[in-house]
Amino acid sequence: MNNPYWGCDVVQFFVVLMQRSLAVLTGKSMSLAPDEVQILVLIMIAISCGLIGTFLVIRKMTMLANSLSHTILIGIVAATWLCPPHGYVLSLPILFIAAMITAFITVGVTRLIGKATHVKEDASIGLSFTALFALGLVVLMIFTKNAHIGTEAVMGNLDAVHVHDLWLSGGVAFMNILILTVVYPVIKVISFDRAFASSARLPCRIIDALFLVLLATTSMAAFRAVGVLLVLAFLTGPILIARFFCHRLSRLMGLAVLFGIVVALISVAIARHVLSVYQVPLSTAGIAVTCIGVFFGLGLLCSRSFDFRRKECYPS
Repeated sequence: MNNPYWGCDVVQFFVVLMQRSLAVLTGKSMSLAPDEVQILVLIMIAISCGLIGTFLVIRKMTMLANSLSHTILIGIVAATWLCPPHGYVLSLPILFIAAMITAFITVGVTRLIGKATHVKEDASIGLSFTALFALGLVVLMIFTKNAHIGTEAVMGNLDAVHVHDLWLSGGVAFMNILILTVVYPVIKVISFDRAFASSARLPCRIIDALFLVLLATTSMAAFRAVGVLLVLAFLTGPILIARFFCHRLSRLMGLAVLFGIVVALISVAIARHVLSVYQVPLSTAGIAVTCIGVFFGLGLLCSRSFDFRRKECYPS
């Protein structure tokens, strides 16, 4: 299939994208171009990470997300080694089971280290995730040839995504939206006042386990596109940018998702521009994370220059 975005710079990219989008809206049938698949996959990842990341930051669990985004590598490698993929991707149930097992092992090892050594949680997380991530890298290096998995699992390779990846990332995004909508009132109370939630006999442990499942599933769905390292930027970056401009929870979630979508569009356009104009293939996921960093810097400058509401976020 001919790529309609071949040879486009940034402006031409968005012109072609708009033309093709209008054509689809008017009923014209056409297949997805590779660049459009990349955009849609990144948008689905941005939606999933924006929703989960909002509660990560509010609940001060970013260190756990950092830990899980690294240690999930060993689960993915083990699943790929034990059950080689057929076609483009692994079976979704296999990836899901691997992600869940890795997530609960990570939390269990972290708590075990904390209780055994009586150190603070951040220290136990640092020790557990570095050990498990190192083990994942060792397994990756040993079994990479037989398991058909490479460094893309660590750094991601958005250029290699396929329609199957779109179904996976879209399904996870839909699951996150559905579950968080159902438990939103409960998880909101637990996130802002856990003592009150416990006294009110809200299911705190069940919500914690459910949130861990969503976090692990989101990281698993993003590993092929952005890898197990760069997904942390999508989990924390957009929400930190959004906090420069508002403090209401519902608005924070919406802005975090919006910033993620903007980053998805811009990063794919820049990658196509650099390839078309300079014949230099750059990592689209790397560009996306760089854009998140740039937007964070701009948001910081704007918050210092203008009278934005920079209070702590409150439920709404």
